[in-house]
Amino acid sequence: MAAKEKGRKRGCGCLIVILLLLAAVAAAGGWLWQRYEGFANAPMSGLEKGETLLVERGDSLPVVVRKLRALGVSEGQELEWRALAKQLGAAGRLQVGEYSLEPGTSPRALLLAMRDGKVISHRFTIVEGWNMRDLRAALARATPLKQRAGQLDDSALMKEIGRAGQHPEGRFLPETYQYTGGDSDVDVLKRAADEMDKAVAAAWKARDKDSVLKSPTELLIMASIVEKETGIAQERSQIAGLFERRLKLGMKLETDPTVIYGIGPSYDGNIRKRDLLTDTPYNTYTRTGLPPTPIAMPGRAALKATANPAPGDALFFVASGDGSGRSLFAATYAQHQANVRLYLQRYRQNQTRGQPEEGKAVLEEAAETPAAGEAPATPVKPGAGR
Repeated sequence: MAAKEKGRKRGCGCLIVILLLLAAVAAAGGWLWQRYEGFANAPMSGLEKGETLLVERGDSLPVVVRKLRALGVSEGQELEWRALAKQLGAAGRLQVGEYSLEPGTSPRALLLAMRDGKVISHRFTIVEGWNMRDLRAALARATPLKQRAGQLDDSALMKEIGRAGQHPEGRFLPETYQYTGGDSDVDVLKRAADEMDKAVAAAWKARDKDSVLKSPTELLIMASIVEKETGIAQERSQIAGLFERRLKLGMKLETDPTVIYGIGPSYDGNIRKRDLLTDTPYNTYTRTGLPPTPIAMPGRAALKATANPAPGDALFFVASGDGSGRSLFAATYAQHQANVRLYLQRYRQNQTRGQPEEGKAVLEEAAETPAAGEAPATPVKPGAGR
């Protein structure tokens, strides 16, 4: 009896110990869970307004945690970060990009954002009519875009984006492109070049089958000239049609933006008579046909207008001079001379419009020169080359 009683007491003692251990484990587990939940949902410390975190290619969770530590975030052991990432399905799925770390951001919110790729988006716009120098200058000012293009000449740049041997002018579609931290200017240019390829292909496919243009590249070159010749949407197809007729007749295009492009960086804003007479590969006053490359980045509207030029009989045009930005079109050189004189009359009435004096002199000489046989060179179109 005594032995049995002792056994029962020992059994009860073991049970109490086990229960106490279970209670301690439960209490510890509860405390750990409470700590874990507090870590997961509490705002991270050390964050300032405008703070961001950049997750780059190859960054693992421990690397991301180290970057957070460098920003002043002290919350959570690495084990807690791993457990939370696994719980949220973010382990191994952190997406590259730049993430907002505004004050109040919790580890849970950050991991969810990185899992779902909710990155900060920046924008870069390529403007219709920009040339390659304009584009490079704008890219160099874009932040936080990583700068790589400035270290590459045009040839190396085109090779970098998979277009070795291609001239860069006109090859990037004017649009607004979104990017995130970690992206480079070369990444943006690759996308813009791909978009231009698609836009040119679509315009070429939808082109007027009677077009004098022989290839998508010729369409791109012509569209770049149309883009530079007018800022008036309704005039694009008219000007494209005029240039088509000139090419079919074997006439020189005689368009100022090509001359200006041939002058290059030394162009001072004023086109002179000697510029029209100085031969360059881009001087369409001295050479027939299209220039060897585009002279600017044409937009979709210019590509569409060039692919489907308006019918008509006009072969000449000059600025109206009335402040509208519109042009005066003419089928004959005599009509064109009358339009030039009208422009000059309006110019003299309002000299504050800023027409350069030498450019005006070229117009005056052209207006006074009688047509003899084939029409002489078309005079400068005031304001061409926007």
